[in-house]
This record gives sequence, structure tokens and C-alpha cells, in this order.
Amino acid sequence: MSTKKIRVLVAKPGLDGHDRGAKVICRALRDAGMEVIYTGLRRTPEEIVNAAIQEDVDLIGLSILSGAHPILFPKIMKLLRDKGAEDIPVIAGGIIPEKDIPRMKKAGIREIFLPGTSTEDIVQWIERQIRKGGAKRK
Repeated sequence: MSTKKIRVLVAKPGLDGHDRGAKVICRALRDAGMEVIYTGLRRTPEEIVNAAIQEDVDLIGLSILSGAHPILFPKIMKLLRDKGAEDIPVIAGGIIPEKDIPRMKKAGIREIFLPGTSTEDIVQWIERQIRKGGAKRK
């Protein structure tokens, strides 16, 4: 098993102005030994994708409460493909109706964590995916 720290970009796409949950996740990932880059509020899909590439992250975590996920998530996934970075896995959390989950996964979101998911479950999922080959990052 590699000893390289997992690098995660946590982003708040769109006009969503609530980031308490994202900050809780950032802290949990950091406490689990991961390197965390937090983009801050109100980031465009372009800013998120560019930051992920520049920071050479192992995973992108999107946090959304605004309901704009049907527009923003597919755009982020398209930009990753367009820039040759589709190998960066993307997960999401926040207020995402269960009926939207299949469409978001079809767009390329690897996993969606709904309110009430424990931070430990999220940490374990990321570690399993990155450390055991679920993600093919260099």
C-alpha cells in the first residue's frame, strides 16, 4: 500500500452559499491523513476542474445544497473529459434527491453521499477507491 497522502479537492459549485457541511468533510478528511484543498464558495465548473488539474488531486468532492446539480455536475464531468482528466474520480454530497442519483452516476459521479452519511463512511470509501485501485490516478 502506498504511503503517499491522498489529495482531495473539495468544491462548492454554483451560487450555493452554505459551506458548513463541506468544512466538516474537509476536517474529517484532513484528520484521516489526507491533503485537502478547499476551493471556497461559489466556484464555476471551470475553476473546479482547473484547480483539480493544477493541484494534481486524486479525487474531487462536490458539495451542493442549491439544487443546481443536474446542470453543474454534468458540466464538470464534461470539462474533465475535455481536458483529459476524466481519470480523476468525482464524488458528491449534499441535498440531491434520490431520484436524481442514477442520472448523476450516469454522468460520471462515482458516489453520492446524502445527509446523515457518517464522515467515517466517506473516509473509508475514498481510501478504498484510491488505495485499492478504484481510481486510476498517476
